[in-house]
Formats: sequence, structure tokens, C-alpha cells
Amino acid sequence: MNGVTVLGTGVAAFLLTAVSTRPLGRLALRWGITDHPGGYKTHERPIPYLGGVAIMLGTIVPFAAVVGLDDVRVTAIVLAAAAVAFLGLVDDFSPLSLLIRLAVEVVAATGVVVGGVQASLTESWADGPLTVLWIVVITNSFNLLDNMDGALGAISAAGAACLAGTAFVCAQPAAGVLLVTLALASLGFLPHNWAPAKVFMGDSGSLFIGFVFACSSALLVTGKGTGAVIAGLLLSTFVATVDTGVVLLSRQLAGRPLLRGGNDHMSHRLRRIGLGTRATAAVLALMAALTGVLGLATALNWISPLTVAVAAVGAVLILIGLPQRVRVYSSDRARSRPATILERRR
Repeated sequence: MNGVTVLGTGVAAFLLTAVSTRPLGRLALRWGITDHPGGYKTHERPIPYLGGVAIMLGTIVPFAAVVGLDDVRVTAIVLAAAAVAFLGLVDDFSPLSLLIRLAVEVVAATGVVVGGVQASLTESWADGPLTVLWIVVITNSFNLLDNMDGALGAISAAGAACLAGTAFVCAQPAAGVLLVTLALASLGFLPHNWAPAKVFMGDSGSLFIGFVFACSSALLVTGKGTGAVIAGLLLSTFVATVDTGVVLLSRQLAGRPLLRGGNDHMSHRLRRIGLGTRATAAVLALMAALTGVLGLATALNWISPLTVAVAAVGAVLILIGLPQRVRVYSSDRARSRPATILERRR
């Protein structure tokens, strides 16, 4: 597969997503699939979902047309990711229980692991269950990362582009093309979601993006040593991992329910220290790009995987701790509100 074909596939992904997002948004308005203002949300009018459907179609259709379904492991990722996107679409229509969501995600992740994707962290039977757990956790971490206009789209575009380069270096061309289409599909969606957003991707998009990232990162470290596995998994999902850690730690320290939504994510803290919405999205995308480039450099053997793994773990811990200094809980009134795993995220 030559560079012209890969580029053409990416351009097709960009155009398909860019062109289909607005009609799908109008359809969402007609069907009432919208995110309504209220609570801690900042938008003042209902914003349509279904942008995630455009991202999924823009990613999968060009990929399937050019690459096909010959690679068993990547095919398993694509089919399972489509199922997870459908789960998110149903949830956008009518919120599902946490148990149902997790059950479907575990089944989808198990299908990918059975298909041959297995992060070789312990080099034992435990790698299968650990990979399933990794995929489910990271999928939902990306879901919760969709909490500000333009943020997840920008992170996905930057991160997937770097991860695509890593896939080609690791002699995984099918995974590389899939990640190229995801990067360009996310970029095609971004003008519609850049602040002030006209369309939201919804759970169908955020779960799809998170699942593809989680599975692709696990695929690219399958069969590698422990240092390379830790470095590969953390660097490719760095922003989502840090964001989830920041939120869980701050809620634990504040004695707040861990699964309740709120304005306590990395993006909200960056806003608190003075960055605008667009600047916040750009900073998070830059972070994803930098860690993605570092992952690519590790795959090229320019840096020792063990050194990068230690540095990545240290950076995650530091960046989870530092944002705790930014005050985000102004009152305890929210303690009386019921907990929910899904914050309609803005």
C-alpha cells in the first residue's frame, strides 16, 4: 500500500465526515436527539448529537473500501468498534444503565482479544483479561473526555495521526490506515464542533473513538516486552488517562461520588486558570501530539522503551497531582444530586 492510497483514503474520510455531519445534526434536531442546556452545562440552546455517526462512517467506510477485511485483528477492532458506536447511539436516544453499557463493552473487547489483540504485559494467561479491562476503561475515559467544544475531536485528530505513524513503523498497515481515517474523520468533524459547537458527537462518537484508540494501542504492543507495552499504552492514551486520574482523585479527596458528572476535568481546570475554550482544546491536542510523537520515537527505537515507560508513568502521576491545586468545587450543593456515570458532558 503506497502513500498516495493512504492519503486518498484519509481525504475520503475527511470529506465524508465533513459533508455528513450537518445533515445528521439536522436529523438529530428533528428527532429530538439533543443535549439540552442546564446544570453545569455552558451552552444556552439544545445542541444536536449524531456527529459521532458521521465520524464512525467517515472512519469505517473508506477503510473498508480500500483495505477490506483481510486482517483478522483489525477487522475484529472495526466490527467491535461499530457495535460500541451503536451502543453509544442507543444511549444518545435513551440513556442506558451502567450495567448494560459495561456488559456490551466487555463483550466487544473480548471479541477483539479473541481475535488476537492482547497486550503482553505479564506474558501469561492474565494478559487476556487485563487487555479487556484496559479497553473498557480507556473507552470510557475517552467518553468522559468529551466535555468541551472541540476538545475530543482535536485530541483524536492529533493522537490518531501519531498512532497511525507508529502502526506503519510496526508493520501494521491495516491498523495504520484505520487510524489515518479516524484522524481525518475527526478533523472533518472539528469545524462543526469547534467552539461554539453546532453539533456534538455524542456517546456514539466518543465511545467509538475511545474503543479504536484502546484496541489499536493494545494491538501495536502485542508480543512486545513489558517496557514497550507500558510506554505504548500510556503514550497513545495519555490525555484520557491523565484526565480520568485527575477527576477520580479530586472526587475522592473531596468526598464526592466518583461517577457523578461535573466541571472538574482537565479542560475545566485549564479554563479556570484563564484559557479560552479553543485554547484549551488546542493545548490538550498538543499534549496528545507530543506524547504521540514520543510513542513514535520509541517505536523507531530512538529511545529506550523502559526509559520512556518510567518517564510516562512519572508524568501521569505528576499531571494527576498538579491540577488538584486548581479549585473546581465551589460549593457542596451538588452533593445532594443523584450520581450518574454519564454527565451530558458540557
